[in-house]
Amino acid sequence: MPTEQQVLQALSVVEDPDLHRDIVSLGFVKRLALDGSTVSFDLELTTPACPVKDELKARCEEVVGALEGVSRVDVTLSAEVRRPRPAGEIMPGVKNVIAVASGKGGVGKSTTAANLALALVAEGASVGLLDADIYGPSMPTMFGTHAKPMPAGEDRIHPVFAQGIKLMSIGFLVDPDQPMVWRGPMVHGALSQFLRQVEWGELDYVIVDMPPGTGDAQLTLTQLAPLAGAVIVTTPQQVALIDARKGLKMFEQVKVPVLGIVENMAYFVCDGCDKEHDIFTRGGGRRAAEELGVPLLGEVPLEGGVTTSGDAGQPIVGRDPDSPAAQAFRKLAREVARQLAIRGMQNQPAGDSLSMTWQS
Repeated sequence: MPTEQQVLQALSVVEDPDLHRDIVSLGFVKRLALDGSTVSFDLELTTPACPVKDELKARCEEVVGALEGVSRVDVTLSAEVRRPRPAGEIMPGVKNVIAVASGKGGVGKSTTAANLALALVAEGASVGLLDADIYGPSMPTMFGTHAKPMPAGEDRIHPVFAQGIKLMSIGFLVDPDQPMVWRGPMVHGALSQFLRQVEWGELDYVIVDMPPGTGDAQLTLTQLAPLAGAVIVTTPQQVALIDARKGLKMFEQVKVPVLGIVENMAYFVCDGCDKEHDIFTRGGGRRAAEELGVPLLGEVPLEGGVTTSGDAGQPIVGRDPDSPAAQAFRKLAREVARQLAIRGMQNQPAGDSLSMTWQS
């Protein structure tokens, strides 16, 4: 049988492709044990949504299994989600707050936010979703619930829980047909309460569905919320890309890192011919990402099921997980988690984290 040191030496050739360091020096190998001809250990990654977790596990099994005297390798995948910044007074138990934004309405921002949240849950993360669009809340409809938040002590409330996600929206507090005829200070007050007086608890990610545009509400959220990064949603048309650039510049001005751009309604796949049709042209999101120096996080196809599932109260990631759009949202979630994990490893000590384990 090899020694523990020999096992660690073998594992030191396995490199995290994003951090460009081996998994031993990164501290990913935990609870290493040798029992006869069996070697077991935990592979503790930076996010449960790690896009290459299966490849890393297979590589670990390969290099350890090649050692003389080893007949079995048991690798348990786990994740330690890190904060890209220290915990503060606002949402102290939340590791990462992610803004999903656009420079204009009608590009599928809320649909992207809802499906991104569900995709992160599907990957094994604990997730919340804040519907910050005071004038046009959509999450109660998209998640099929109009439940009222429950009190959580003096001046505090619990978020609504639906489909594995903690939800908060002005739509849970007012009549669905009541228009929100509010001036800026009232909107500021409501958003501040959502951030300060909701018992979010311990969560890996909270997705903030930002209002469209770059006005008062957006400034309130970027100044108060402990944002770890922003995702910009656009469609391929030039008019949408112009506004997406404005949204990206807004986050740059308030020192919120932009994680990347997602192009929604990027193409349509014909049922009869399986051919991808570029109805609104294509590639605008990629060109904008290259021009602005940020990653292209994904391209989501135009698919009728995305609309019908949202209207039915179950976004497509949950309702039809094998559909092309759902798979695109799953890929988006992994890319967002990748970007946040890189920042979390770079900016914070290993002790400031939440550990979760699952059997693979």
